[in-house]
Amino acid sequence: QQVAGLLSAKPSEIFFTSGATEGNNWVLQSLFKQWQDAGSAGSFHILSSAVEHSSVLKTLEVLKKQGADVEFVPVNAFGQVEILEVKKRIQSNTRLMSFIWANNEIGSLNPMADLGELAHQNKIYFHSDATQAAGKIKVNLEVTKVDFVTLSAHKIYGPKGSGALYIRSQNPRIELDPFIFGGGQERGFRSGTVNVPGVVGLGLACELCQQEMNQDSTRLQKLRDDFLKSLQEKLPGTTLNGHPTDRVYSNLSLTMNTKTIDQALPLLMRLGFSTGSACTSGSMTGSYVLKSIGLSADQIASTLRLSMGRFTTESELREALELLTKAFANLTKL
Repeated sequence: QQVAGLLSAKPSEIFFTSGATEGNNWVLQSLFKQWQDAGSAGSFHILSSAVEHSSVLKTLEVLKKQGADVEFVPVNAFGQVEILEVKKRIQSNTRLMSFIWANNEIGSLNPMADLGELAHQNKIYFHSDATQAAGKIKVNLEVTKVDFVTLSAHKIYGPKGSGALYIRSQNPRIELDPFIFGGGQERGFRSGTVNVPGVVGLGLACELCQQEMNQDSTRLQKLRDDFLKSLQEKLPGTTLNGHPTDRVYSNLSLTMNTKTIDQALPLLMRLGFSTGSACTSGSMTGSYVLKSIGLSADQIASTLRLSMGRFTTESELREALELLTKAFANLTKL
């Protein structure tokens, strides 16, 4: 009930998982397997984008090797898919669309309502990883026609290793094949001993997000905008990646006006930030999201990501501003 309340869904439509990565794998692999098992004619055409979470992209790679026809819709300079680009790529054999709700690296929001309408008009299943959206913006699945939605507890202050998958039960009614077999937990769809502490933590986190969302959003949007304005005044040439307004409040992806940020790192030891997304932190190839929106190798090497949330204070942001200004002022001059 708590998870369903956050998504404006029915409790019977919620299945507990270990997180969005499992849910994404479950949806994509199960739908393709159902199509294979049915012996359907033609190919299984999937529309997605190159800025999806790695758990979606890696799964699509596997499905492609198994015979799926995977096509990536180009994104605009803000990392968003555009409805016209999707519409012109729909084929008679398009079975599935998978587009992230809010980008995990640059924060941009996709036009979910329009994409949902398009998918349902064409009888195409629509899946979305909403990990970065749920709990931060209103996700209303009574209105927005998404068939499968995944989320992770730890992105909304819940415990790691817990998450949920939403599966639409009406218009259309959908059932996935079990992804894990065993004792028949989760009504037979996801076997294995239920992670009770994780589920309880996820439920309470969702309930608290419902209570705090409006307050968090109003406060943090102002803090974020003030911080960005001050930073760009102190460090001219600092640019924001992603859409300036159509984005979640919790994220700032910033390209600094320097060749590389490596020299600044010793001065940023007190600041929590990343130079990419957590899911690609082991990769040395640079951010595929930033590449997809047209950034050069030098720009990617000069980009850092800051995140803020419910417990971020104004004084912490002032300190972060001071640290960044000190670290990059000399580099910019050089």
